[in-house]
Amino acid sequence: MRTKPKRRKVIHKSRSRTPLRQLHRRDGYENHMASDRAVDRDEQEELISRDGTDPLSLEATFDQAEGRLQVPDLYTTLPPIKDTLTTDTSVSQDNIIQRCLPHLSASGSSVFSVNGQGIPSLERENHIDFLHSTIENARYIPYDSVRPWVLYWSLTALSLLGENVETYQQRVVETLSACQNLGGGFGAGHGQLSHVATSYAAVLSLAIVGGSESLDMIGRRALWRWLGQLKQSDGGFSLCVGGEEDVRGAYCSMTIISLLALPLELPPNAPTRARGFASFLDGLPEYLSRCQTFEGGISGRPQSEAHGAYAFCALACLCIIGSPREMLPKYLDLPLLISWLSSRQHAPEGGFSGRTNKLVDGCYSHWVGGCWPLIEAAMNASQTSGSTTTPKIRSWYSQEGLTRYILSCCQADDGGMRDKPNTIPDAYHTCYTLAGLSATQHYSCYSGTRNAEAGYPLNSAFHWDSSKKGPQRDMNKGEDFGDARTMLGSLHPIYVIPWGAVERCHGLFSQKTRF
Repeated sequence: MRTKPKRRKVIHKSRSRTPLRQLHRRDGYENHMASDRAVDRDEQEELISRDGTDPLSLEATFDQAEGRLQVPDLYTTLPPIKDTLTTDTSVSQDNIIQRCLPHLSASGSSVFSVNGQGIPSLERENHIDFLHSTIENARYIPYDSVRPWVLYWSLTALSLLGENVETYQQRVVETLSACQNLGGGFGAGHGQLSHVATSYAAVLSLAIVGGSESLDMIGRRALWRWLGQLKQSDGGFSLCVGGEEDVRGAYCSMTIISLLALPLELPPNAPTRARGFASFLDGLPEYLSRCQTFEGGISGRPQSEAHGAYAFCALACLCIIGSPREMLPKYLDLPLLISWLSSRQHAPEGGFSGRTNKLVDGCYSHWVGGCWPLIEAAMNASQTSGSTTTPKIRSWYSQEGLTRYILSCCQADDGGMRDKPNTIPDAYHTCYTLAGLSATQHYSCYSGTRNAEAGYPLNSAFHWDSSKKGPQRDMNKGEDFGDARTMLGSLHPIYVIPWGAVERCHGLFSQKTRF
């Protein structure tokens, strides 16, 4: 039986604070530099934590003689200027800050062992146990509508944590064989309607566990014909036959098509052939371009609200079609998108929100955090030396802030990751929160140096390289804040599965561009 590591003692001390002069970027707070004033005492009293401690005057210290642990003020103080308009969202935001500050200050009752920068260690063994248990429970009725997703989330997270998931190969094949329909695609369970999102999760799960048996079980011809039914006359894709259309359909469809090297020409019976379309790519970049909103973000469909997950889907889809340096500036207003994405990271929490005036959520560690490597690839000229590729500009967001939020606020005591403190962990948040943490530890750079494989034009997604980052630095002191115990594996920035899984798929199917 595994035992939990002992938690280090945390001592709370009060001290006087100098006013915070750095702007906390947040929707709902005035967007200008703070004046030199201390945080109002009434605001402090509103955020007294439940155990009676004052998170605004806490500093965590080790019970060791060699030094004190000090968390930067950015993660322990309120935004200095607050919008006076009170709404349901602003009240919820205040509550979230109240729940996060004790964890970020290393003063919460569930704080794990922390390093010299006040960052908890990754409870790796607990998370591994949680994920194995989740897979075991995936056979039960409550999971019936998301069974391929539970497999994908759990297998991806286990791979990040260093577990060998090939042991699940036979079970994954058996489970997903029952979900595959003769007419093409995968449903959520046996006998259920084929859906592009569950088909995406099923294909990625089979790629992760590897082996020709798992990949050869995919009915590529039927899948190709079924995807042809999803292609829409405006260039996008619906999620199922007769279903709604949004950016997810485009990303999931192009992921399946490119990974399995399906023919790009539409099947003969595709409805959009009557509209003059001949390829899955026809009208697709233009459709994605029309989904960018006046804010700069990307919505699920034209004229809808911008959302972080849709932004990732659109960016990744464009990077499948072609080089990020070519496709992103051509079809998107990148400066406006960068502005919108930058506004998604909150302080003092350090995590990302998915929409304007919404709360931080651990899953956006990937959905928003995963946008940055794609944008950086479009904006950077890569420097390649041997097997390591390093961008000139290393990061466009606060990796320290995201790391602190994930490890301080998203870890559940008994394993699994959650969206924020006091919520229940699940496989979805465990997968995407760990994916976001992994992205802070690895560079994903577009190389574009390999020769294109003959006979198949969608090769851009296979021109990426990854390298481990050096020690991460505290933004105020220049000291290392990374911890070797928190290191994770790396994921492909477009397909969000381990690199080896992408290489196996590409190696097997790149020579099978026909049936």
